[in-house]
Amino acid sequence: MPDRIDSVRLDSIEALRWIVPDWPAPANVRAASSLRSGGTSGADYAALNLADHVADSPVAVAANRERLHRALALPAAPVWLTQTHGVACVDVARSTIGTEADASFTTQTGIVSAVLTADCLPVLLCDQQGSTVASVHAGWRGLASGVIESAIAAMGEPQGLMAWLGPAIGPQQFEVGTEVRATFVARDAAAADAFIPVRDGHWHADLYQLAALILRKQGISAIYGAEWCTVSSPENFYSYRRDGVTGRMATLIWMMD
Repeated sequence: MPDRIDSVRLDSIEALRWIVPDWPAPANVRAASSLRSGGTSGADYAALNLADHVADSPVAVAANRERLHRALALPAAPVWLTQTHGVACVDVARSTIGTEADASFTTQTGIVSAVLTADCLPVLLCDQQGSTVASVHAGWRGLASGVIESAIAAMGEPQGLMAWLGPAIGPQQFEVGTEVRATFVARDAAAADAFIPVRDGHWHADLYQLAALILRKQGISAIYGAEWCTVSSPENFYSYRRDGVTGRMATLIWMMD
């Protein structure tokens, strides 16, 4: 793994681990992206599944969320969204668990913005002043529909934004049909460079490249991360494309006083 992996020993058997984003965020900004190790879930959801909508044991999910909370020393429990592959971005300080949205932001310290993924792209945003942060669930549908643009607009379009792109399905694994490519190219002809033909009517799509193209069109050139493939690393990541029945990782961001 290219970014730093921290460990917290929770018991004598397993350690919870997470990625610490390598980006020049202000000192008051904290962020993390969980890996799948160190939890209590079993079978297809082993081990740190953080999603309560995938038929895993509710008791295990609650225990995993508590483990994550303690390990990261979170200032508050994350407000877990009901993600719909849409473009809605909500103020997490004014939202409740289960709010339907695919992104959230906050301008308040001590509030945790989070998204769940298992191949879709998690995007973190913050400004250079450390006054606002956001997390975005960006699968191909969300990217094509404008979820990143929606999050930036909801943040008030602050100056000096930077982005971190977390673990997602890699460009050698994400095969899509011609209709997906056509959707992106219709939005921006430059998106064609993010698709490599693999067979008749099928393409490999680079979510990282597509997200970076969108971010740059929004004036964000400080882009970090984009170095993992969830499908290719089953020991570290859940992957819906690889496994079908599986858990979810969390990517979180918050500000301290």
